[in-house]
Amino acid sequence: MKVKPVGTRQGLQWILNGVYQFRQNPLVWIILCGTLYAIIATLSFVLELYGLLVFIILFPSLQAGLWIGCRALEQGTKLQFSHLFAGFKISPVPLLTLGAISLVGQLLIFGIISTIAGDVAMDYVIEGARTNDETEVIKASDNMLSALIAGVILHLPLIMAVWFAPLLIVFDKMTPYAAMRLSFIACLSNLIPLQIFITSAFLLVVIALLPYMLFGLVSLSFGLINFALMPILYASVYASYKAIFINEDPKEETQKIHASENE
Repeated sequence: MKVKPVGTRQGLQWILNGVYQFRQNPLVWIILCGTLYAIIATLSFVLELYGLLVFIILFPSLQAGLWIGCRALEQGTKLQFSHLFAGFKISPVPLLTLGAISLVGQLLIFGIISTIAGDVAMDYVIEGARTNDETEVIKASDNMLSALIAGVILHLPLIMAVWFAPLLIVFDKMTPYAAMRLSFIACLSNLIPLQIFITSAFLLVVIALLPYMLFGLVSLSFGLINFALMPILYASVYASYKAIFINEDPKEETQKIHASENE
């Protein structure tokens, strides 16, 4: 599997491809995303902070399921509810390993950010604790800015490494390490198209927030972002994967999926 640099305009084309896939079966997409959010809410309610940690481990498997659904639509078959959990059937161990690696990476980054921010700033962020010492406030503000910059710098490589990794694991049978390495290289080789994609996605978020900003319609903006925009973005990422990585006949890819399902 080789990385293929793509044209600048591809970033916008991926969004359009995502809209097309969403329009093929919007109701099922809404149900899938609704189920995904229900899983997050349930884990957070039952296990509190530990629920979020569990979800980070499960997340690549659930993402892979949505992208398997994208492949099904591409092949002319129906998007089904069962697709959401297909990743646990096709490549459970590598995807869960990827989730665990992502969790460890995020915990390490959080530890570094906490160290940079200092006790006063972290107490304020986590517990809402305040201090009346002006010197401590100024120092905490400076530390928070440094921590924010460090967090962005440290998170970018991790995001690049896991961006395409679930797709490479489930469709190309790569190990988590190989998938993360190739995903990072792919993002680095296609920075401009990905920047256009992210910018376009941000503009769509702003548009979806307009009902809230102009009329206070929180539910409408929430629904647009979570049940319309998110499916479009997931399908767009699948389109970007196809453009950057896929060089084989789609039938051969389908045979790989079927072979994995029969194992």
